[in-house]
Amino acid sequence: MVPVACTDAGRGGGCRCGAVRFVATGRPNWVAWCHCESCRRATGAPVAAYAGFPADAVRFPAEPPIEFASSPGVRRGFCSRCGSPLTFTGERWPGEIHLHLGSFDDPADLVPTTEAYAEERLPWVHLSLP
Repeated sequence: MVPVACTDAGRGGGCRCGAVRFVATGRPNWVAWCHCESCRRATGAPVAAYAGFPADAVRFPAEPPIEFASSPGVRRGFCSRCGSPLTFTGERWPGEIHLHLGSFDDPADLVPTTEAYAEERLPWVHLSLP
């Protein structure tokens, strides 16, 4: 599968093995760091980074991610083959899908401008925002 970079047709991304691909069209509603314990555990990283898009602006042209109900009202999508985390949806953000920045083919211009759950930030994590 040929990756789709940021073009008029959309911004592409997907999992490590290439089985799950997505295309997000338009600009994200926001781009943020998330410090919550749930995201840290889901990603295995000290902080997660997401771009939030309207759900109808994201499509999965072939195989969609498998979803896991990680907590009440929250679903996390991942590749069933390689396990790459890809998506987050939650009742708190109806009509949105949050895509992991690291899963985009070209995430360089998706710069986080805010932080979620900053009160849960690990004490040794220091980020600068634009």
